[in-house]
Amino acid sequence: MHFEKIHNKGQARLFKSDFLEALTKAHPLVIWGMYIPIMTFLIYTAATTYHYSTKNILLVFFGGMLFWSFFEYIAHRFIFHWVPKTPGATKFVYTLHGNHHHYPRDRQRLFMPPLPSIIISSTLFGLTYLIMGSYAFMFFPGFLFGYLMYGSMHYAIHAWNPPFRWMKPLWRNHHLHHYKNEHNGFGVSSTIWDHVFGTMFDLKNEKEDKEKVKELMFDKKD
Repeated sequence: MHFEKIHNKGQARLFKSDFLEALTKAHPLVIWGMYIPIMTFLIYTAATTYHYSTKNILLVFFGGMLFWSFFEYIAHRFIFHWVPKTPGATKFVYTLHGNHHHYPRDRQRLFMPPLPSIIISSTLFGLTYLIMGSYAFMFFPGFLFGYLMYGSMHYAIHAWNPPFRWMKPLWRNHHLHHYKNEHNGFGVSSTIWDHVFGTMFDLKNEKEDKEKVKELMFDKKD
């Protein structure tokens, strides 16, 4: 969804109902606090009920993290940036992700809110269990941890400058996705899949527009 103007203040109104509107917002610490006990329980179950070794748990856990990075790319490219053809579809895409491009400084909508997050994650866990059986108790915590890292990285990219020089390409890739071309730069926590699928920006030849970047960052006083 293309917007002529990026709003530097405020946030989009997604629903007329104040109750539904409140359900669209989340603080990162709430989401971390919600999922850490779930991840801990799943790993504990893998170790005590299914008697998987520490080595197996770690290998499958990291496999879940890697799969998250692929899922993140696919979801961002083909669901979040789906080109809608009807008013209903346009509303759905705007609610899901378009509002973030319209109001990039809205830090309350960088994580999936708790209620839809639990519904979606429960569904995904069920599917994972059907496919992988007891391995899901190790794989899915890694998948969830990947999601938490993605959300935190997304928050950091909009809030701060990169803490390390080697992380700057990740920051620039996402900034360019916002103000240059939303059809490239879909990786947020990693640029691996942008390189694989040819959607990585040519960072060596892209000039950094500092004013545009500033428009995407949170105000320091906030």
